[in-house]
Amino acid sequence: MMVDRGHKLNISSQAKLLEISRGSVYYVPSPVPEAALKLMRRMDELHLEHPWMGSRMLRDMLGREGFTVGRKHVGTLMKKMSMEALYRRPNTSKRHPGHKVYPYLLRGLTINRANQVWAMDITYIPMAKGFVYLCAVVDWASRKVLSHRISITLDTVFCLEAVEEAFSRYGQPEYFNTDQGSQFTSLAFTDMLKQRGIRISMDGKGCWRDNVFVERIWRTVKYEEVYLKAYDSVSETKQSIGRHFDFYNTKRPHSSLNKRTPDEYYFETRPPLPAVA
Repeated sequence: MMVDRGHKLNISSQAKLLEISRGSVYYVPSPVPEAALKLMRRMDELHLEHPWMGSRMLRDMLGREGFTVGRKHVGTLMKKMSMEALYRRPNTSKRHPGHKVYPYLLRGLTINRANQVWAMDITYIPMAKGFVYLCAVVDWASRKVLSHRISITLDTVFCLEAVEEAFSRYGQPEYFNTDQGSQFTSLAFTDMLKQRGIRISMDGKGCWRDNVFVERIWRTVKYEEVYLKAYDSVSETKQSIGRHFDFYNTKRPHSSLNKRTPDEYYFETRPPLPAVA
C-alpha cells in the first residue's frame, strides 16, 4: 500500500499527492446483492464473447435472457466493472479532465523483443459474494505477465504497486502503453514513467485493436481460471490467480509464439539488463 499511516504527512495529504480518493483508503466493501452479482457476471461473460457491445446492445441481450435492466443501469455497471466496448473506448474509459493524455506511439512499430513495449490494463473479477479488480503489467512481445495486483477499489495505488514490482524484477521497457483511464493519466503514474525515461503511449480513438492482446489475456485468465472457481475471499482470489499466472508464464504454450511459453520467448529476446552501480 502506497499510503503510510504512520507518516508525518496526514492521510488526506498523502491521498491528494497520489491523486486517489481519501475515501478509498478507508473503504470497507458493502455486500453486493446476489441478483446484482449474477447480472454483473453475465455482463462480463457477454463482454468477453462480444467486446464491441455497448450498453444498449448489452441491455437488449440481457433482456432476451430474462434480466430486467435499463440501459443507464447497464452503463453504470460497465463503469463500475471497468468494462468498455472496444469501439467506444474514449467514452467509457473515463479519464480525469485535468490529466494530460499522451499520444499513441506504437502505430507501425515492429514489436519483436522483450522489454520493448509493456502494456497495462484493469479488469473485473467476480467472486462468490462480491468482486475485485485485477490489474496486470504485460510484456507485449512475449505476452508474459510481469506483475499483477488485486484491489477492492478502482484506484491508482494498486497500479503503481504492480509497475514498481515489474521494474524491480525485470528492468524497464522503452515504451509503456495504456488506455486513457484516470489511473494511468494521473501524475503519480505518468511521473513514475517519465522519471525513468520511458516513452508513454496511450490508446486513442480508433486504436483499440493495437491493445487487443491484453483483452485476450483477460479472456484466457477468466475462462481457464476465474469462471471455473467461486472465490470465497480476496486472499483466495489472489493466491489462485497468482498460481494461474505462474502456469501461464512458465508452462502454457502460445501459438503466436511458435508454441513457446511467454517465459521462454521473454528470456530469449530480452536485451541484457544494465549493470547495477
